[in-house]
Amino acid sequence: MNLVSTVPPQAGANAGDMGSNQSDMRERNERLVLTILRRSGPLPKAELARRTGLSAQTVSVIIRDLEARGLLDKGQKLRGKVGQPSVPMQLSPNGAFFLGLKVGRRSAELILVNFVGKELGHITKTYNFPTPPQTLAFVRGAVQELCATLSAAEQKRLAGLGIATPYFLWEWASVIGVAPQEMAAWKDFDLQAEIDSLYDFPVFLGNDGTSACGAELTFGTVETPPDFLYIYIGYFVGGGIVMNGALYPGRLGNAGAIGTFPVANADGSISQLVDTASLIGLERKLAQHQGDPTLALDPSVELHLSAPSIVDHWLDEAAPSLAQLIIGACSIIDFATVVIDGNMPKSMCDVVASRVSKALGDMPNSGVLEPDIIAGSLGPRARALGAASLALSKKFMLES
Repeated sequence: MNLVSTVPPQAGANAGDMGSNQSDMRERNERLVLTILRRSGPLPKAELARRTGLSAQTVSVIIRDLEARGLLDKGQKLRGKVGQPSVPMQLSPNGAFFLGLKVGRRSAELILVNFVGKELGHITKTYNFPTPPQTLAFVRGAVQELCATLSAAEQKRLAGLGIATPYFLWEWASVIGVAPQEMAAWKDFDLQAEIDSLYDFPVFLGNDGTSACGAELTFGTVETPPDFLYIYIGYFVGGGIVMNGALYPGRLGNAGAIGTFPVANADGSISQLVDTASLIGLERKLAQHQGDPTLALDPSVELHLSAPSIVDHWLDEAAPSLAQLIIGACSIIDFATVVIDGNMPKSMCDVVASRVSKALGDMPNSGVLEPDIIAGSLGPRARALGAASLALSKKFMLES
């Protein structure tokens, strides 16, 4: 069985959709309440009833149940208004725990987060290229190590593990400089099923770029409109799409797989976005200038300060290519905002976003309203957090 699921994921819906008082919609209404609290912060029951369209009695019943299950806590009383002070409800940090696994072309990461997205532990392994046995061995050891940091009661609240990985991983062997046979085993290896067989909790799979987008939507601090395009610059460039306030995965969960987008180069040739706007390009330019190519993938190094001329040279190609993608995307879907994040320091991501914005302004874009270009808030942890958000959203958020 191939790594990519053949079951088309469902497209998401706006968390502000109205609820239902029908008894058979109880679970959906619970997810609706949890989703609104996650995106809006603590709210009193009356405000939750207003936002969901549910009766005050129905909201009270749902909140009592969620509170009894340890998913909600009472916040501080809100005083200063006429009548009894209202008590906002909020997500309980220890309501549930999630594991997020990122399997990349150069490294694997496992992260443990609580119900509000706080990172409780993180383990990373680097390699020249990933293999199935190596990945499973990493997962076994890392899960055991991170779970050992939880109490017995907390381990019972471990609600799932999400996997964020590039789809068709075996097809990228030559690009990362290894023989195709070295990664051919991935073609018939079902990573999700193999990990699922090891544990009692459910395991979910998603594209790494789409998952990073989901992390920004679920855990990020950037203010975004209901629809936006998300770009993540890692070893390869990827992305995701948010429509109506929810992640839009597409027919096979690969919506926003922007690396294959064709771009015109300055010499008139055509290449793919992955060739010009990925950190692999920055890695190659460092090598060409006798620099340390491994620094391109070190998210703690501010290369725009230590090697500004090399980063500028890379951005001379990357920024116009990304601008072409954005114009193309906005001509189809009228995105008001584009969020750019990546495996780099926040200060460098700000520089990239600024250069892309300038390149966008230099392009002919008649008939397309230029979107706002902003930097994301999660950086190097976005893909692992996105994997964890897969498990969280599947269990506790409204997706359709």
